[in-house]
Amino acid sequence: MMSTSQIIGLWLSLLAVMLACRCLPLLLLRGRELPERVERALELIPAAAFAALVANDVFKPEVYAADPMAALPVAVASGVVVVVSRKSGSLVWSALVGMACYALVTLAV
Repeated sequence: MMSTSQIIGLWLSLLAVMLACRCLPLLLLRGRELPERVERALELIPAAAFAALVANDVFKPEVYAADPMAALPVAVASGVVVVVSRKSGSLVWSALVGMACYALVTLAV
C-alpha cells in the first residue's frame, strides 16, 4: 500500500505533466504564425473528438446481433447527423439534430 507522501508525490508529478502538456504548447506558440497545413489539421480536432465520443455508442456489434430494432434509433440518428454535418459543417447543429432525431426515433419505436 502506498503511503500518503507517495500518493501526494505521484499526484503532484501527474499534475505537473498534465499542466506541461496543456500549457506549454499555448505558451510556446503564442503570437506565432502556423503553417496552413497545421491550421487545417487543428481545425479537425473538434469533429474528431465528437466522432470518438459517438463511435463508442454507434459501433456495438453485439447490439446489432442481439436485437436489430434496438439499434435502429442509433443507426437512423447517426445517418441524419452525417447528412447535417456534411451540409452545415457545424458541430453544434450536428449534435442538436442528432439528439433530437434519436429522441424522436426512440419515441416512435
